[in-house]
Amino acid sequence: MLQMRVLFLLALAAFSAQAQDPITVLERRELALERNALPSSHQLGLTLVYFKDGGWVAETIDSAVRQSAQILGQCGIALAQAELIQLSAPERYRYYQTQVSRELARAVPLRKPTIYFVVDTRQRPAFDAEAIGRGNSRTRPELADTLWVTRGTRDLGIAIAHELAHVLMDSGEHSEEPGNLMREDTGPANTNLKDAQCDRMRTTGRANGLVTAPASWRR
Repeated sequence: MLQMRVLFLLALAAFSAQAQDPITVLERRELALERNALPSSHQLGLTLVYFKDGGWVAETIDSAVRQSAQILGQCGIALAQAELIQLSAPERYRYYQTQVSRELARAVPLRKPTIYFVVDTRQRPAFDAEAIGRGNSRTRPELADTLWVTRGTRDLGIAIAHELAHVLMDSGEHSEEPGNLMREDTGPANTNLKDAQCDRMRTTGRANGLVTAPASWRR
């Protein structure tokens, strides 16, 4: 009986501690974006989230997102808006782990697609970056249309473009075609997209409300 009481008190203390852990928005600002040199038929808005004491700096995120936008530009998709948000949050939220990350998404609802720049992943198997679309979020709906990018991610801008393409196409498929962005291993030599991939990104992305035609863009 005493042991059960102790366990109850420990659980209650843990719950109370979590309830008192605040998640605070420290800063939110729009990135100044240049006009895409390539002609575009669709526009994309992104929400970019990083954490105080999470090891990421705004300049690194800005540079990588611009590179990814150039890659997706070959599909006529222009990055029209990018909001950068810095959060102060307990350490557990700075790592990707399904249940904890669902709590974060519920606590701070944001416009999608959202890219979270985290310290690392606590999922197994572990991936440097993970994309969650509609098709693989049925048991974790709060995470639909999000990307989780760890500090260990190589070729950051290319990796973000790769994961964004997964979300926009709502597909986990990879390509074996040399030089294709959707090869399983991302790298500087793999940045091309086929017409069919571009069409699926535009069509599915628009159907899911993730990309829009320029005339219908709204903040």
